[in-house]
Amino acid sequence: MGHSATAWDQNSVLEVVKDWNGIDQVVLRVPRGASARVSLHGGQVVSWKNERGEELLFTSSKAIFKPPKAMRGGIPICFPQFGNCGSLEQHGFARNKMWSIDYDPPPLRNDDGKEKVSVDLLLKPSEDDLKCWPHCYEFRLRVSLAMNGVLTMISRVRNINGKPFSFSFAYHTYLSVSDISEVRIEGLETLDYLDNLCQRKRFTEQGDAVTFESEVDRIYLGSPNVIAVLDHEKKRTFLIKKKGLPDVVVWNPWEKKSKSIADLGDEEYKQMLCVDGAVVERPITLKPGEEWTGRVDISSIPSTHFI
Repeated sequence: MGHSATAWDQNSVLEVVKDWNGIDQVVLRVPRGASARVSLHGGQVVSWKNERGEELLFTSSKAIFKPPKAMRGGIPICFPQFGNCGSLEQHGFARNKMWSIDYDPPPLRNDDGKEKVSVDLLLKPSEDDLKCWPHCYEFRLRVSLAMNGVLTMISRVRNINGKPFSFSFAYHTYLSVSDISEVRIEGLETLDYLDNLCQRKRFTEQGDAVTFESEVDRIYLGSPNVIAVLDHEKKRTFLIKKKGLPDVVVWNPWEKKSKSIADLGDEEYKQMLCVDGAVVERPITLKPGEEWTGRVDISSIPSTHFI
């Protein structure tokens, strides 16, 4: 099935609703109260709440909720291009397309499927897409919410083309934070990074954690599979566990850049932080028939816990 609540508890709920533009959204709920909402526009997770009903993802108060523009917030899918390093529009086209519910997805290896409610989405190229990116692919996305509130996203990209193609990718995750000045990221220390504010010049992280005093736009390379984002004021830690995603993008626009972004409030940079599991430095190349998988599991725990 393309969406399922396993038999472990009939109080798990999956329903399809419409947003104010008439676009389908899939709502996932588990008995303890956590929920997630996924829009078929962009295959984008637009909400993720913990068992107390607190929103864990940032959405701008000025976000534009009208296709084809991607909403500023949640977790947009960047494919087949991250950023502007290519011939396509910023972050590629997947986040601007209409996805469909995949009612008969192929088996997914290494996904236990237990104590989760899930939906499978599918994106295939249209004729117009093939004009700007002439490659045939199937992009399957599974979004799952576990009993304990962990949000899992698994992307599978298959080459059904007659020739190889390459792509970059990111889960462009907008985390909701109390105050960006009180946030630190652990797990990226000593890593090399490409600084987008310096023409992608390569540097080495010198701090024992990444903290924020000004605009940051970096691609950390060869990162560990677990990253922690500590929010001191909320006493909350986001744990980001990833597979198939060697890079981590860290972005906060800070004050000056925020004022130049039409769909972001001037002061909203204080309440947001993007930490993306990504493939940027070395794009994925798929031969005909090959498939790539990239997975991220995001949890929110009290800050008394560490990696």
